[in-house]
Formats: sequence, C-alpha cells, structure tokens
Amino acid sequence: MAELKYTNTGRLLFTKEMKKDYTLLCPMMLPIHFSLFIDVFRNCGYKVELLQNDGPAIVQEGLKYVHNDTCYPALLVIGQFIDALHSGKYDLDHTALIITQTGGGCRASNYIHLLRKALHKAGMDQIPVVSLNLSRLESNPGFSITLSMLRKVIAAVAYGDALMALRNQTKPYETHVGDSEALVKDWVDELCSQFKRGKGLGLKAEKENLLKIVHDFAKIPTQAVQKIRVGIVGEIYVKYAAFANNHLEDFLFDQGCEVNVPGLLNFAIFKVDNRLEDIKLYGGNPFKFGAVSVLFDYLTKMQNILTEAFQSEPKFEVPTPYAKVKELTNGVIGYGDKMGEGWLLTGEMLELCETGYENIVCAQPFGCLPNHICGKGMIHRIKTLRPESNIVPIDYDPSATMVNQENRIKLMLAVARENLQKKVVQSDKKD
Repeated sequence: MAELKYTNTGRLLFTKEMKKDYTLLCPMMLPIHFSLFIDVFRNCGYKVELLQNDGPAIVQEGLKYVHNDTCYPALLVIGQFIDALHSGKYDLDHTALIITQTGGGCRASNYIHLLRKALHKAGMDQIPVVSLNLSRLESNPGFSITLSMLRKVIAAVAYGDALMALRNQTKPYETHVGDSEALVKDWVDELCSQFKRGKGLGLKAEKENLLKIVHDFAKIPTQAVQKIRVGIVGEIYVKYAAFANNHLEDFLFDQGCEVNVPGLLNFAIFKVDNRLEDIKLYGGNPFKFGAVSVLFDYLTKMQNILTEAFQSEPKFEVPTPYAKVKELTNGVIGYGDKMGEGWLLTGEMLELCETGYENIVCAQPFGCLPNHICGKGMIHRIKTLRPESNIVPIDYDPSATMVNQENRIKLMLAVARENLQKKVVQSDKKD
C-alpha cells in the first residue's frame, strides 16, 4: 500500500506512487463516449476501469450513505461506487475513484464531498477521490490534465456524438437487427486502436474518420417505415445514464420510436461559452478571455467537421450546431441563465422541434431547481412558440415507480401517434 499523504486541510491525495499501481474507478454515464474516454486515460498511463454495475442495488447503496433528499444523480453515482467497492472485485488498498467536478453552483461541485463523506461512513477512508476538472478546484500530484489528454478527450466527444446519433437514426429502421450496435463496437475498437498509435486526433484525421463512420452507417440496409420521432432532454446525468432514467432509450425503441438525444459536444461548447459570457457581462482577465476563446474556436471547428460529415449523407439528420441552438434560444431565455444545463436545455427543446422531433421527454431529477426552471418551467413558453410540440416532464427519484413513468410517456406517445396519422392523411390528400 502506498503511503497516504494529506493536504493541510486533511484531503487525501492521489500521489505519483499511486498512479503506478492503483486502479481508478470511473462511474458510467454515456457508454460510447466513456469507453473512448477510458481508453484516453489508459494511453496517458492510468489504470482506469469503467463501472458497469447496474440495478436496484445501486439505489439501495446510495440511500445507505446519502440523504434521500440529496440530488438523485449524486445518490446514484455514489451508490454505484460503493456497490462496486463492496463487490469484492477490487483491492481497496490499491483503488481510487475519479469523478468530474464543475465548479458551478449545482450539485456537480458537491458530489466529491458527498462521496468522501460516504467513504468515511463505509470505513473506506484510505480510498482517494480524484477531481476531474478544468477549474483547478483540486490538484493531485499523481493526476493531471495535459493538453495532449484534453485534445484526445475532445476528439472522443466528437466521435462519441457521431456514433450515438448515427446509431439512433439507424437502429429503428435496420433490416437486420443488431447491425448498428455491431458497427458502433467496431468503430470504438478502431478509434481506440488509433488513439494508442497517436492517430485520429488532428482535425484532418478526424474529418477522414467521421466521413468513414457516416458512410459505413449509410451502408446498413434499412426499411422505409414511419416512426414516431422522440427527443430526450433534461439534466445531463439523468438524460444520458441508462440506469438513471430506467433505460429510457431502450423503452422508446421498444415502443417503435426513433430517438434523438442531443450530443455532448454542444454541452462542452456551452460550458466554455459561459466563461466568455461571464467576462462579457461582468468583466474579467483579457488573457483568460483569449485562452478560453482559443478552446471555443477549436471546439467549433470540431463541430463544423462533424456537421460536414453528416451532410455528406442526405439520409441522416444533421446534429444542430451550437451557434444555431443559441440563436433559437435568443429572446426566449437569457444567456446568463447557465446553472446546470441552463438555457441550453431550453434551446435543445426548441432545436428538437425545429428538426422534427417535437415529441420530447424532459428527464429530470425530482426537485432539481435548474431543470425545473430551464426545462419544466419553459414548456409553456415553448408550446406557445411551437404549438406542435408534445412535451412530457418525467421526474426520476428513488421513490418514483417505473410503471408511473412509462405510463406518462405512453400517453405522450398516444398523442404523437394521433399527430403522425394526421400528417399521413394530409400528405395523402396533397398527393
């Protein structure tokens, strides 16, 4: 066991010695993206494992160590960690945990403190917790975010968004069930192989890869049938993590829907843009503004490449660029509203209506203030602007029943089927 070292405030450090023989456990959120992220960390010399544990045990473990009034995503993340540590699979004297920390006013800044409190309560004080952030909130001698790592992570975000969107647009229509999922796996393996060789990271290489990915998905045999098109928005964790939303995507697929989940790249650009908006609104260091602008421009170039790749195949819906989402939101909600998903959540609902996914599930943790303001609280305004919108907010909580959630979604889908039938009749009359 490595020597345990602490800061002056009593925080357990992840040391350089730990980097050599400690396994870092990472919670699950986005399977495609996180598989690529994990590979990036491994290529940077870290032993990282993506947690795959699922089921009711996670909720129960979370409830043991986190107050039930705490944000549902926090309860789930901590529950997944504790459940994994109690599984017997890991040497607790050579295990550490890694978790993102945003630095904002939302719960994502407090996860790490709740997690350390839970570890103490569970008698696991020897396990360090690494904060993954770009705000210099916490530093650890054994873990650092380098420019090379950041470049690889950004590339992984773009690739993950492309694979997720293409799978979702292909899976409901594929002639041979499983083709799209198999292609996702093949491309994740290929990209991980390229990362190990230092390939696939430059803008030129990313353009080539994304074009190949789009063309490969276009080759999958599909059938021309009409499906209800449903978008999923909401609090970022509940929106993406399958065991947080009771496998919402799978449920919608089983109901015969095509699902659109806005990608992670827009959220990343949103977080960077917030730094620029803060300086514009309140003043700040011009050098910081310049540095953040460079990152913003790089992310925008990445998104432009992604957009061009999708435009090369007319059968696919092109993911809406960040600038367009921001434009759609102008005059509807202020850009200073940036807590949690902020105005981007409102923008995503407007974006989905704009692109034909007017049936929307707004997934939110029960009692989430940012989500209730920017999501549920904006539904009336969106319906005024977009009368065709069919939006249902769904609360997720330890006490919420799946049956009730699915029944409410089924009612939304019943309205969607009626609207789709009306469109078919109107189209037939025109013909």
